[in-house]
Amino acid sequence: MTAPIETTGAAAEAQPEAVLKGVEARRIEGRSLGQIAWLRFRRDKVAVAGAIVVILLIAVAALSRPIQALLGLDPNSPNQSLIDPNTTLPKGDLGGMSGDHPLGVDPKFGRDLLARILEGSWVSLIVAFGATLLSVAIGTVLGVVAGFYRGRVDAFISRMMDVFLAFPLLLFAIAISASLQGGAFGMEGLPLHISVLIFVIGFFNWPYMGRIVRAQTLSLREREFVDAARGMGARGPFILFRELLPNLVGPIIVYSTLLIPSNILFEAALSFLGVGIQPPQASWGGMLNQAVKYYEVDPQYMIVPGLAIFVTVLAFNLLGDGLRDALDPRSR
Repeated sequence: MTAPIETTGAAAEAQPEAVLKGVEARRIEGRSLGQIAWLRFRRDKVAVAGAIVVILLIAVAALSRPIQALLGLDPNSPNQSLIDPNTTLPKGDLGGMSGDHPLGVDPKFGRDLLARILEGSWVSLIVAFGATLLSVAIGTVLGVVAGFYRGRVDAFISRMMDVFLAFPLLLFAIAISASLQGGAFGMEGLPLHISVLIFVIGFFNWPYMGRIVRAQTLSLREREFVDAARGMGARGPFILFRELLPNLVGPIIVYSTLLIPSNILFEAALSFLGVGIQPPQASWGGMLNQAVKYYEVDPQYMIVPGLAIFVTVLAFNLLGDGLRDALDPRSR
């Protein structure tokens, strides 16, 4: 039997360095909730692709006028020389597609479709984002108040949500938009049409956000951190704005992203029915309306604006699904 080897104090203290010799030392850092959500989102390739498309769409919409100027395009400039006077259809195949007009021109007027798609993009996104902000603001405030105070306040706000959800929104939107076409509130033309659409779509869609925020608030108000805030003497407004709202940011962002494509479709539907954005201002829904007479002869006029709406709505839906999975992994 061999005797155990005794080590001196200095050797014992040096032993951990000897064990770690040749191994790269790294400092272990904790990750925040935002970093964890970003890692989850980054792994979802479909959601990342949707985010890239959304960023490109927003950039194109914001720079639509400079892009048109750079390409020498005008969405309202007629080109009667490109139109067959007998059929009022563009000369050539596929809606008159050419090097000067990559997506062709529209019937009767010969206006460039690419320029009108670019012009309609910022209109659709402004209406969708503005209506979403209005819905989120109203729905968040009323939802968190109803979920936190409960009782009669919750009952009143919940019944108000039921009334708004039962309202014939499309008919009411048509009536309001049609009655305000001439001018109102010191505005007229395109600013009036955009403001009316934002108000109609945003004001009557807030109950969807309100119900989601109310349900989340009912769950959060029973958590330990809320009880701790109450125990320290915090009042209702402090708990609402300092404790509950920060924990509602994730669900609000997710459902806002999912609400934007619905608002894009709603704006397109109103413009298609002739009570949204009025010509000659380009809009995707208005372009679909003008294509109804000609799509059987040449579906190009229906495909171009329809594809623009489809890609935009799909990209926002993919982004919203990815954000939901990243911010709330239990939803998988």
